[in-house]
Order: sequence, then C-alpha cells, then structure tokens
Amino acid sequence: MKPTVFVSFDYDNDKHYKYLLEAWNNNPKFKFVFDDGTPQEIDSNNVGRIKAALTSKIKDATHTLVIVGKNANDMHRKSSLIGYRNWINFEVAKSVELGKRIAAVKLDRSYTSPDELSGASASWAYSFTEANIIKALEDAPYPGLIRRYV
Repeated sequence: MKPTVFVSFDYDNDKHYKYLLEAWNNNPKFKFVFDDGTPQEIDSNNVGRIKAALTSKIKDATHTLVIVGKNANDMHRKSSLIGYRNWINFEVAKSVELGKRIAAVKLDRSYTSPDELSGASASWAYSFTEANIIKALEDAPYPGLIRRYV
C-alpha cells in the first residue's frame, strides 16, 4: 500500500519542486501519493480556518515530507497568528503532534531547517532526487528515532 504524503514547503519560493513531485506522482513507478497542503490553495485569509484545513490534511496523511528550501525557516508576516515562525513550522509541529512519520529533503546543505524539525524524529535526504526522496519516505521513522541520509 502506498503511503499518503502531506508535502510541506514554501509556496512562494519552492513550488516548482512540488510540481516535480506531481509529475513523479503521475508515474506509476513512483512509490507514493501526496496531498499538497499549502495555505495559498486554501481559499481563505482566516488563519484559524487555514490551520483547521491543514490539520485535516495532515491527519489524513501517513507521512509528512518537508522540502527545506532557502526560506524554509523565514518569519511569516502572520507568525504571531500562526503561533510559529511560518506555515512549514506549524505543519511540522502538527505532524509531530499527530504522530506522523516525517521525511525532509534539503535542497542545499547550507539552508536553515525549520525550527520544529530540530526536535522531530525524521529521515533526511540531502538532494532532491526521486531515489533519495523515496528512500527517506520509506525509512521515515516513527516518532522517537532519527535517521540521516546523504
């Protein structure tokens, strides 16, 4: 059975990686399906409504894949309402709270990871390739274990 993957990423700067995942997802040889849960795709400016919609999408997933781009830990203009630095941090925290398996892929080793990933059990990929992402998802630990992959 294929896992359902909630993809957490910076919509403004890293959406082309999401589009690549969609293309891979349409290939029957790729080993996962995912649900894109970006706040911009939720038709609301109400932070509470966005949080509820994201929480519902995360609940439905078996895994969370975090794309760590250059701006993944930047402060969002509505951070005080979100309760975290940005939506990625909220999504990671909610994934941990809901006991989801977490995988992260750093687009560049120099990029700062979202704060909430530092204490999360996660598997890591350090390049955005189909093989590395599949491996990180397959090896994503249940809460309590940390694995890193190059």
